[in-house]
Order: sequence, then C-alpha cells, then structure tokens
Amino acid sequence: MQSIITNKLREAFAPESLDVADESHLHEGHAGHRPGGETHFRVYIVSQAFRGKSRIERHRMINAALAAELAESVHALAIHAQAPGETG
Repeated sequence: MQSIITNKLREAFAPESLDVADESHLHEGHAGHRPGGETHFRVYIVSQAFRGKSRIERHRMINAALAAELAESVHALAIHAQAPGETG
C-alpha cells in the first residue's frame, strides 16, 4: 500500500519531495487497525501543484488522487502538503 500511495502521488503531483510513512504500528488496538498494518499513513509532499492553494484544497487534491485506497484499505491519512519554498 505504501508504494501504491507513493506512485499515485508522484503521478498526480510530480513532487519535488515526497515521503510516505506507514504509521500503522502506532495505532495497534485503535479503530481501523488491522493485523499486518498498512492502514495509517503520514504524507509529506512538496509540489508546485499546491502553489496558491489553501490547506483544505491541498488535502482535497490528495484525497481525490487516493480515493480508491481511502475507500478500501487506508483508514487514516495525515497530510503535510506544501508548495516549494513554504515553511511549516
């Protein structure tokens, strides 16, 4: 699942940087966790596609790119999306 998310985000946003972290192990015993993990992810992405977009617009863009994964096997996705040169 981690590689699927990474590939889809690369295709959709041509990011300058991208890190997709599987944090499923941090959620054992919580809602949505399944044996074997790959249910909770954190995404750090920097792309020109986010320039001039609000935080909500950026999240919507990423959620749309990953709609199938979010509907099926991904329970939670934490997103840190920035345009090049932004901090925070």
